[in-house]
Amino acid sequence: MRTNAENRIDLAKVRRYEAAGFRAWPANFVVYDGTWLVRLTAGLPAKRLNSVNPLDPRDDGRLEERLARVRRRFDGYGRPLTFRMSPLAGQTLARHLDREGWSRFGESIVMHAPLEEAGLEGVIDQIPLQDVGRFVGAALDIHALDAALRPGLSEVIGSIEPETGLFVLEGENQPVATAICVLDSDLAGLFEVATLLQQRGRGHGRRVVQTALKWAHQRGAREAWLQVEADNVHALGLYRALGFREAYRYHYRRPPGS
Repeated sequence: MRTNAENRIDLAKVRRYEAAGFRAWPANFVVYDGTWLVRLTAGLPAKRLNSVNPLDPRDDGRLEERLARVRRRFDGYGRPLTFRMSPLAGQTLARHLDREGWSRFGESIVMHAPLEEAGLEGVIDQIPLQDVGRFVGAALDIHALDAALRPGLSEVIGSIEPETGLFVLEGENQPVATAICVLDSDLAGLFEVATLLQQRGRGHGRRVVQTALKWAHQRGAREAWLQVEADNVHALGLYRALGFREAYRYHYRRPPGS
């Protein structure tokens, strides 16, 4: 039986965004355990790429056996066992993890907006980059990430199957903002939206997002969606100003000692 919170969420819409997200940010290794989608990636430690994603609230049988099985898979990759808990995870699994003392962290908000209301009039057209290496270099600089992650990030981006636009905004002879826009049917998904720390507050993030969304809208996208960390106040303010509203939330869980 669904809880009141689950009844208020459109699970069909959750499933659509979740499926689009898996296609837009592909893991190297994917396997199902029942309706748990196990995603693992040797080249990048990102939680989204190294997590168990339950996809049916009713799939809650033999939990101890299945948890042991997926733990072995994560051990094989040298990754901490991590569950990504969207509304599709259900309450039975959540209560079991609570009883076992699993920690909860990394809450994110999935937001969506009709592109007709995103204020794209007058936005300058920009041709996306064709050079994945150039985009990855800009993204690593803006996020201040270790250059050792370059091969893994390049592999993930190069594996995206739907049509993809890579956008880099330049300023003062350096990249100042990035965005990836993945066109999946009539959905435009935004990923890797970031602004250089010392350049924040100057409108770069808004410009790169609107440029990416205009590109997608011209190719038939009708709705935009994205994922943002719940404590990212500045990004949330930007997205709400562009017409994005919350669809649902997810968070991560790890067992004690991880």
